Amino acid sequence: MFEIRIHGRGGQGVVTAAELLSVAAFRDGHEAQAFPSFGSERMGAPVVSYCRIADQPIRLREPVAAPDAVIVVDATLLHHVDLFAGLAPAGYVLINSTRSVEELGICDLADRLDRRRILTVAATDLARQHIGRPVPNVCLLGAFAAQTGSVSFASIESAVRDRFHGPVAKANVTAGRAAYDTVREAQHA
Repeated sequence: MFEIRIHGRGGQGVVTAAELLSVAAFRDGHEAQAFPSFGSERMGAPVVSYCRIADQPIRLREPVAAPDAVIVVDATLLHHVDLFAGLAPAGYVLINSTRSVEELGICDLADRLDRRRILTVAATDLARQHIGRPVPNVCLLGAFAAQTGSVSFASIESAVRDRFHGPVAKANVTAGRAAYDTVREAQHA
């Protein structure tokens, strides 16, 4: 089983990201599960969402305590919440930021993980450019697909087109593809 924890703030599409990721995994032939963890918080309050991907039925229903991957939608949470608690030693980290690991002050994380598994992607900038709004969730899913290979971009595109329609779907797919291509190019550089 591959477990993902997504951290962000209310209004950034954290819950939608987990849902889209689970639909994409299902389209790729996997079992999948997604659910949020939040109370009655307002927009801007910290939110966590979870996704599990497996090749067998998923019977767990509790929050992801030992993720294989952590996606950080809002880098301002880095030093306020223990985002990487329980992260597997061979885990993946994807952070929405224009800054480097050093600039973000997470070198201790980089020291205990494979540095190639920690990525920063300017997802908010890509979202503004392609969608016209600073909603980075689909960009991060595109980057995540390229980073981990746990889902295909074609399935992410399909999930996005099911959830959104018309120009909104098209813009999100374009933004997600831009992030996917950015990560793929960086991996082959």
